[in-house]
Amino acid sequence: MKKPFLTLLLLLQPCCGMAQKKVPFFSIPDTTVNSHVWLLTGTTAALYGASLAALNTAWYKGYPRTGFHFFNDIGEWKQMDKAGHIFSAYFIGKYSREMWRWSGLPRKKQIWIGGLSGFAYQSVVEVLDGYSSEWGFSWSDMGANAIGSALLISQELAWNEQRIQLKFSAHPQHYDDPVLQEKADQLFGTTFWERTLKNYNGQTYWLSVNPYSFNKNSRFPKWLNIAVGYGAQGMVGGRDNTWTDSHGIDHDYNQLRRVRQFYLSPDIDFTRIPTRKKGIRVLFQVLNMVKFPAPTLEISSKGRVVLHPVYF
Repeated sequence: MKKPFLTLLLLLQPCCGMAQKKVPFFSIPDTTVNSHVWLLTGTTAALYGASLAALNTAWYKGYPRTGFHFFNDIGEWKQMDKAGHIFSAYFIGKYSREMWRWSGLPRKKQIWIGGLSGFAYQSVVEVLDGYSSEWGFSWSDMGANAIGSALLISQELAWNEQRIQLKFSAHPQHYDDPVLQEKADQLFGTTFWERTLKNYNGQTYWLSVNPYSFNKNSRFPKWLNIAVGYGAQGMVGGRDNTWTDSHGIDHDYNQLRRVRQFYLSPDIDFTRIPTRKKGIRVLFQVLNMVKFPAPTLEISSKGRVVLHPVYF
C-alpha cells in the first residue's frame, strides 16, 4: 500500500512551490494548480479507501481468512475473470486519467498517475485475495491488471486519445433446473448487481475500435465504432460443472457444455458526438464504458453461428 502513494507524492513533488494563477474552478488549467492536485489526491485516496472497505465487506463476507498464499487460476471460468481484470484496470485508469486533467499537471504525469491507479487499486484487491481461503494471490490476475493499464497508458502516450476502448455488457441468466439455479444463486448472488458483477455466463467484454481515428480523411462517421466481444456460457464452476452440496450430495452437470463465444457488432463512441454542455460530456464519458446494444454476429466454440437482432 505504501509504494503507490509514495510514488504518487514523488511524481507530484515538482509542482510544489510553483506560482499559482486563479482559474475558473471547473475549467481545465494549462498549468499546475496545487489546490487541484491536493484535492484530487485526497479525493482519490478517500474513494479508493471507501471502495476497498466496501469490497472487503461485500466480496469476502462469509469466507474465512488465512495466511497469505498463491493460487493458480489461469484455467478457470474460460478466462472470463481475466477479461474482467483487464477491463477493471482499464476502466479505473481511464476515469482517473480524465480526473487528473483538472490538475494542470504536465500531460505525461497525468497519464502515468491516472493510468497506474487502476493497476495499483487492482493490486491491493489481489493482496486481499491472497488472505482469503476461497481465493489466493494470482500472478495471472496481476498480468491481466497490467494489460488493462498498459492499453490505456500506451494509447494516451501515443495518440493522446483512446482509439481502442474496452467496454462491457451483461444480460440476466436463468436456469429452468431448480438445482442448477440454486447453485447459480449461491455462486453469483440473487440481486441484479451481484449477478451483473459475478455471473460470468451473462457478461461480454468488448474491444471497441474507432476506424475514423486511424484515417481522419475517411468518410467513416467519427462516432461509429466496430466492436469485437468475448464471452462464455455453461459455467457453474471454475473448471467443471460438478460439486458437492451442503448435504453431502454430489452433482454432475457436465452435460451442460461450457463454450466460448465471440461477437462482432457496431458500436457508438459517445465522446465523439459534439456537444458544448459539460454535463453531457461527463455523461458521454460514463456511457462509453458500456457497449451500445446493436445487431450482433455470434460465433461459439461449438460451431454455432447466430445473428442477434439486438445484443447486450
